[in-house]
Amino acid sequence: MDLRSHYPFWLLKHGIVKTYASVQESIKTDVVVMGAGITGALVSYHLCKAGFDVVMVDRRHVGQGSTAASTCLLQYEIDTPLHKLISIVGEKSAVRSYKLCLEAVHKLQAMAANFKYVEFTPKPSFQFASFKKDVKKLETEYSLRKKHHISSVQWLEEKDIFNKFSFKAPAGILSEDAAQLDAYRMTHSLIHTSVRRGLQIFDGTEVVKIKHHKRSVELLTDTGNTITARKLVICCGYESQRYIPKQVEELYSTYAVISEPFQQDRFWYKNSLIWETARPYLYLRTTSDNRILIGGKDDKFYNPDKRDANLPLKSAQLVKTFHKLFPAIEFRPDFEWAGTFCNTKDGLPYIGSISQRPNTYFALGFGGNGITFSHIAAEIITDLLQGKKNEDAAIFTFAR
Repeated sequence: MDLRSHYPFWLLKHGIVKTYASVQESIKTDVVVMGAGITGALVSYHLCKAGFDVVMVDRRHVGQGSTAASTCLLQYEIDTPLHKLISIVGEKSAVRSYKLCLEAVHKLQAMAANFKYVEFTPKPSFQFASFKKDVKKLETEYSLRKKHHISSVQWLEEKDIFNKFSFKAPAGILSEDAAQLDAYRMTHSLIHTSVRRGLQIFDGTEVVKIKHHKRSVELLTDTGNTITARKLVICCGYESQRYIPKQVEELYSTYAVISEPFQQDRFWYKNSLIWETARPYLYLRTTSDNRILIGGKDDKFYNPDKRDANLPLKSAQLVKTFHKLFPAIEFRPDFEWAGTFCNTKDGLPYIGSISQRPNTYFALGFGGNGITFSHIAAEIITDLLQGKKNEDAAIFTFAR
């Protein structure tokens, strides 16, 4: 599956940090993790920390699928607004989902603090009403977050927005709990730490067949070898659908452009993450080297050729939209890229097992909260493999 266009910013910035050999002999292990992106790295990190013998495989090099194209905004706000999610899954599960994402942001911060080369920067998050008709629903959203003590939130009127951000919008919610991350470096750092704890990792290794047995799982690789494990965790992101008998993902194409570095290092209030209520939504963030990143203009299709052909036009549209918001900032594009992402019916990830795939677990952190969802999945799956009950697992089950 073609997950992204060429030349995403993080891959250009860091290059190939580390490569690993392909599988050249048959292996037996406790757990095999398929996928060496940020999801697989988080799952392997937690499993190795819990004492499991873990093997990781990926047909690409580490982090060179969707992880390399991630724009790395960490937010507790799920793509499905809280008031809407409550109507779909109920108040208890919806609120808990938001709080789990909030906890994940802070847990990821604690993890990143252990890694020398990982950029993790706490930031406020600001969501503005794209149109006046959106204000009422945004007020409902604000009230629910206040009611359930989800983060520290502030309601901003039009004049407040202009004073803090220098653009006009009818209203908005400012939240203090968000962050931005370099997911590509984070992935490599997690894997490096896990290798020191015994992780065996093989890239350039494609799994061509999976056999599910009563007490084990057997993976046949394109090198002609087998990996036999008691449990399998599939962390293949949007490529995981092939292993699931029912459709769980809706594929989209998304676009991003990043500016040349600016001499200034302050652009708006605390260089907050910015996003809007419109769908598809525009979002903005800054980087440690004083760039501005713009993303959005999503299309509801999966067609890599069409997606990549659209990139110049989409990039120009993103820059034009930025200049409408910030006419005083001269945004000069430096790099642009496109990627594939997907949503689910309710905006929540799928975490856990299905009866058709014995001894197999899925960590599918779909949507705009992919990294925070992946951390939640890593904790849940580690508990389940240890035989522990996890009260949150039912929220993300395939049976919902």
